[in-house]
Amino acid sequence: MTKTIVKRGVTELVTPGVSFNDDILQSKSNNFLAAVFLGKKTNGITFLDVSTGEFLTAEGNEEYIDKLLQNFRPSEVLVSKQQKANFKDSFGEDFHVFYLEDWIYKEDYAFESLTKHFQTNSLKGFGVDDFNEAIITSGAILYYLSETQHNKIQHITNIQRIAEDAYVWMDRFTIRNLELYHSYNPNAVTLIDVIDKTLSPMGSRLLKRWLALPLKDINKIKGRHEVVAYLKDNSEELKQIQYQIKQISDLERLISKVATGKISPREVIYLKDSLDAIIPIKTLALASKNEALKTIGDSLHACELLREKIGTTLNPDAPVAINKGNAIATGVNPELDELRTISSTGKGYLEALEKRESEATGIPSLKISFNNVFGYYIEVRNTHKDKVPTEWIRKQTLVNAERYITEELKEYESKILGAEDKISQLENMLYEQLVNWMATYIKPVQLNANLVAQIDCLQSFAQMAIDNKYVQPEINDSFELDIKEGRHPVIEKQLPVGTPYISNDVFLDRETQQLIMITGPNMSGKSAILRQTALIVLLAQMGSFVPAEKVRMGVVDKIFTRVGASDNISMGESTFMVEMNETASILNNISDRSLVLLDEIGRGTSTYDGISIAWAIAEYLHEHPSKAKTLFATHYHELNEMEAIFDRVQNFNVSVKELKDTVLFIRKLVKGGSEHSFGIHVAKMAGMPQTVIQKAQKILKKLEKDHSGEALNGIKAEKDEMQLSFFNLDNPLLEDIKEDINSLDINTLTPVEALMKLNELKKMLLKK
Repeated sequence: MTKTIVKRGVTELVTPGVSFNDDILQSKSNNFLAAVFLGKKTNGITFLDVSTGEFLTAEGNEEYIDKLLQNFRPSEVLVSKQQKANFKDSFGEDFHVFYLEDWIYKEDYAFESLTKHFQTNSLKGFGVDDFNEAIITSGAILYYLSETQHNKIQHITNIQRIAEDAYVWMDRFTIRNLELYHSYNPNAVTLIDVIDKTLSPMGSRLLKRWLALPLKDINKIKGRHEVVAYLKDNSEELKQIQYQIKQISDLERLISKVATGKISPREVIYLKDSLDAIIPIKTLALASKNEALKTIGDSLHACELLREKIGTTLNPDAPVAINKGNAIATGVNPELDELRTISSTGKGYLEALEKRESEATGIPSLKISFNNVFGYYIEVRNTHKDKVPTEWIRKQTLVNAERYITEELKEYESKILGAEDKISQLENMLYEQLVNWMATYIKPVQLNANLVAQIDCLQSFAQMAIDNKYVQPEINDSFELDIKEGRHPVIEKQLPVGTPYISNDVFLDRETQQLIMITGPNMSGKSAILRQTALIVLLAQMGSFVPAEKVRMGVVDKIFTRVGASDNISMGESTFMVEMNETASILNNISDRSLVLLDEIGRGTSTYDGISIAWAIAEYLHEHPSKAKTLFATHYHELNEMEAIFDRVQNFNVSVKELKDTVLFIRKLVKGGSEHSFGIHVAKMAGMPQTVIQKAQKILKKLEKDHSGEALNGIKAEKDEMQLSFFNLDNPLLEDIKEDINSLDINTLTPVEALMKLNELKKMLLKK
């Protein structure tokens, strides 16, 4: 074998955001590559899943870009080198970022890249012609694909604009607080875990998109509800549709592999089988009595020629790789069929030829053999060489025999020896021709994938409604939110079997009950009521039925939550600072259709600071012209006084029943404020030492008797009790020390003077 230099080159770069590898990709999740550009007036962002061809772009302020980054969670983000610091300041360091040269982020370059790719003169047909910053980020993505050697991208057939005003606004805090996709607890169940009853990878990915972008258009919301209601009420059709969807593979990623030429023969069969399963779905949809389903059925492409071509070209059991052989069906190519016949029947052919020549020549000992020097030959012993026909060609003389070849034998030899190689070459050529021809069906197959994904999401909603007894919400253009017997969709699924979920009513409007002040003990379920209200609204505007007895609501345009808190140490922010940042974002963005959910505002600071801040925030929400619907959960019972001062503030509490030394949490929201937090009971339930519990109970009784705190003087540590070392907060001596410290100018104080002052304060305390 001759030694030659084998040329090797980089054919493709795999990056976190650009991959077709099934071992890397998750079937139920998109693998988005994102590009971000921070403009002077607005910002641009684009997402691409190269494995599916989904190309989405948007513009907006930093909060909107942040929201999209949180929802779409790209695996990789492209940023201009010039904007490296700005990106980190605005969006943190949680993303895998790749920095590109600044010249790539130019509108002219991006516009040219996009129009060249889509083979158009403008971008008006995509609705992004006035999206300058979005065009820039879209161009950056195309550049990155080219640089990573991904040039076969004809499956990117469209660029879709994410219209900010078409979907419900949720900031990053709300997305996190409601635990839509992820939780701080890795073992926690999230909303998507509960609502995802999709049966196809495309459906699961689309459901996440619907959750990220709930609708605001009443007609579109009602359209989804009507399909869900129809499927829920027609269980036989639902079962048939579900059965067919289960037969469908990942059409989006399969057709993307066609575009890139990376699809295997077996995957082509999967593609055909999936398209075959769409035909019954199309028939069922067209025959349904629901107009939206009929429209989907009418739009589904039968792809008859594609299915027929695959069926006649490939064997049904085609291998996972073309080089495994036997991918192309019999009858497609006569030469291939002949070569296969030669390859599979070679031994029989030689035996037949040997017999025929023996009979024709009368040489009984004639035999056909093979060696690497001469190939196939006919061997005749010397006793019979006078019978050899003249057309035979002598190739070798031995002591007792001679070897000959014939034209027929040499012709067969060339066929049989080259058959395997030729079979492989022919199969590769025919398969490549098929895949190239299939690429003309990229758009119809992508359309089918999207329509099947829609049906899958809607059947998922219908199945969830059946399984969990969800009801169809009534959506209107009012400003009311009226939930009867609402339930938390996630918590109710985690309860032990047979344990009923305590449902609750919530009513909010702009006239009489705009702000509900919810008080009640810790662990009573205040936070759950807040979250379930948001999740019910969210599900309703996704197009799903909801966990309640009845829901009547006007469309909500923004959902804000301030529920739970955590330190943001990496950014140098305390729990209280995080809380104030989140709350400030809410107050600066509320509208007349906003839903605001605030939980324990002000708990990260001192009691009086906390009460003051919480009161001021509640008053701001009440007095703001938007009159945003608000649930305000708090342990500050002083806020109950707001009901008497402000017309649209109503007090509610989550009820409990006190039984001797314990508390039974009823978890029912009832009218009126609560005066107790039952914190000591919660501490007892948590396993706090008995001495701590007893001491806390004594202090509580004294404090309740005299709010000034002077009653603490009467509490002395008894034997076997823990010693309280705190001195009276209202002691005059401490006030003097406090004033003394406050009057110090530490900038002018020398180290010696500081030590002397410290010693003076110490003596004052010792005199006490």
